[in-house]
Amino acid sequence: MTAQAEIAAGYASEGAAIELGAVLVDGTVEPAAHVRIPLSMVNRHGLVAGATGTGKTKTLQLLAEQLSDNGVPVLMADVKGDLSGLSQQGTESDRTKTRAADTGDDWQPQSFPVQFLSIGTGGIGVPLRATITSFGPILLSKVLGLNDTQESTLGLIFHWADSRGLPLLDTKDLRSVIQHLTSDEGKADLKGIGGVSSSTAGVILRALVNLEAQGGDRFFGEPELDPADLMRERDGKGVVSLLELAELQGNPALFSTFLMWLLAELFETLPEEGDVEKPKLVFFFDEAHLLFSGASKAFLDQITQTVKLIRSKGIGVFFCTQLPTDIPNDVLSQLGARVQHALRAFTPDDQKALARTVKTYPTTPHYDLEKALTSLGIGEAVITVLSEKGAPTPVAWTRLRAPRSLMDTIGNDAIKQASQQSELHGKYAETVDRESAYEQLMQKVAPPQQEQQTPEPPRQEKEEPGLVEKVLGNSAVKSFLRSAGSALAREITRGIFGTSRKRR
Repeated sequence: MTAQAEIAAGYASEGAAIELGAVLVDGTVEPAAHVRIPLSMVNRHGLVAGATGTGKTKTLQLLAEQLSDNGVPVLMADVKGDLSGLSQQGTESDRTKTRAADTGDDWQPQSFPVQFLSIGTGGIGVPLRATITSFGPILLSKVLGLNDTQESTLGLIFHWADSRGLPLLDTKDLRSVIQHLTSDEGKADLKGIGGVSSSTAGVILRALVNLEAQGGDRFFGEPELDPADLMRERDGKGVVSLLELAELQGNPALFSTFLMWLLAELFETLPEEGDVEKPKLVFFFDEAHLLFSGASKAFLDQITQTVKLIRSKGIGVFFCTQLPTDIPNDVLSQLGARVQHALRAFTPDDQKALARTVKTYPTTPHYDLEKALTSLGIGEAVITVLSEKGAPTPVAWTRLRAPRSLMDTIGNDAIKQASQQSELHGKYAETVDRESAYEQLMQKVAPPQQEQQTPEPPRQEKEEPGLVEKVLGNSAVKSFLRSAGSALAREITRGIFGTSRKRR
């Protein structure tokens, strides 16, 4: 048995699968030796990595096409507009013919159902929003760049607003609550569970102003995105949702954290599915290093927990970055599919990263992986995935198939036109500004919310001093964020990442 045949045998799949390309050994490609990901293993997550210019974007396009063809919806961030070509048929050329012959692909031009979205108003896609209340304090702290102490204070602010039934819809709502809690009246409201210092409040307010200056205020508000609108099919194909992000390149933390909010929303609302024949939705986290850079321990812990548990909801997650070392080890260990494009080894740090990357792959007698990872051509990758039985497949130097859709941008004008014709445009285009915390505090009509189920017992401060501290513990805010059903929880409770858990 040849090396190509031996490797291909490890990728044999009887069920539906994503066809990636053909095995290459010692410079020889075998078109009949296919490399594929079983569709039932896609929700075991994955990684697409490699240096700039090595073909990562085309790999993402190829994966999105095949998922869509199998009826699986996809969500991707389109930072430069390069992926908008998914909506149009590709053009045949000598290069596509050669690649098709190399990989055993019966290449035909094809287009795919795409909906163009933007984070907040002001973009070229259908605007997507989230409320401040729904986003929660942990994710918002990541966007604002707060430290642990400031994050804890922000959690206390959310707790107070939640308990009073004050909707935090946009940044002006949060600003008004912070200003109230630093006033004499607000300090009295927080008696017994700590307070908000003027210096910490000042830091948070300045971070809010900076966020607004970068366009972040256009993201928070209503109508809030319904995650179900990302899980749609059209004519039997999964809809590819592209987040057009050209206007947010100055604030990359916002779009990466927004994707994490979406994942948390799905985690809280979708039922347990167990093992599925194909995922309900696949997320692609492009520029994944932005998600982890400067993240608090609480944030990293929640990402790890989400990645471990979200697969049982039928959701697959692919992280896309330049180096696998950009991904924390606890997360990296959860990624079943690895598509590694070429790495550079120009500096000592590059060489260390290369050595660490090689150690994360199964050993193979067919390749010197350090040499292979620096010798891969454009559109080639070292791949290992999980077989249908859940076992790692052999490492395969793979020549990837060419995408069938247009490998270029369709242009901003075409994206705008498609967005205006989208069925989501009427649902999300117009901003709704209903009465919320800002208006209620201005009118001073924000009494404590009445309990809907179990009334809170009357305070007995004299008989039982420190009762609130006994309930919440010394770390009041942290325990509240991590508990969806504490004795003090009211209409708004919080789940993973401190995001709002709505009654549905």
